[in-house]
Amino acid sequence: MTTLPFTKMHGLGNDYIYVDGLSRPCPLTDPAAVAPRLSDRHTGIGGDGIVLILPDDEADVRMRMFNADGSEAEMCGNAIRCVAKFVYDRGLVRRETLRVRTGRGILTLALKVAGGAVQTVRVDMGEPILNGPDIPVSVNRNPVVREPVTLSDGRSWEFTAVSMGNPHAVIVVDEIRDEHVWRDGRELEVHPLFPKRINVEFVQVLSRREVRMRVWERGAGETMACGTGASAVAVACALNGLTDREVLVRLLGGDLRITWAENGHVFMEGPATFVFDGTVAI
Repeated sequence: MTTLPFTKMHGLGNDYIYVDGLSRPCPLTDPAAVAPRLSDRHTGIGGDGIVLILPDDEADVRMRMFNADGSEAEMCGNAIRCVAKFVYDRGLVRRETLRVRTGRGILTLALKVAGGAVQTVRVDMGEPILNGPDIPVSVNRNPVVREPVTLSDGRSWEFTAVSMGNPHAVIVVDEIRDEHVWRDGRELEVHPLFPKRINVEFVQVLSRREVRMRVWERGAGETMACGTGASAVAVACALNGLTDREVLVRLLGGDLRITWAENGHVFMEGPATFVFDGTVAI
């Protein structure tokens, strides 16, 4: 039996199990198979998934993320901030500007450090992908704005589609209700319109510079926060003329500051929090 050292961290309550593959070889030969067991909140460690922190030939570090159902995701905005905190605070990469390889490519992170530890991280999320087939969404439009989608009971929503390396469907509502997320989000994740499934955000616009959102994450269900989702929400709201290009996104776990800059890049800033270290038999 192999013992796996791990670290529990979260970004605004979006919690993952982090495995250090920099200072020692990663013992997980099949992380997709292990992720559901470790992520189980009753019989495992508990989390929204697992994240492997690995060496890379070009970037400072590589991040691989597996959802609680075992599916591999391209990118996670909350997880990447925690990766930055992990490698900096433990002296593995002691720079305040980091380059992290993800399924989206290599992203640049600016670390805000106080007392020798990372407090917040600003991530250059790159340019949003807005062309339907590239997101992917089975709609040949660029951008995909206010597109109708019909549910199994005949009700319909209008969504705006954005990829931040992973696909998102953003739906604006007057008030976010539990059934929006738990019922409709669950169904929309696997709707035939979305060939690789999708993350679903329900958004309430509070002002030109502030919104509230809840998210049904592909492969994980509702989570406390989603950094790529918050980024997609900011882009979608700006595309629809509902907000300015800099917004405070209020999530269940806390707030993220999102800026869709004039150069087309989206910047996300928020905290990263260490919870505990442990070991588990695998």
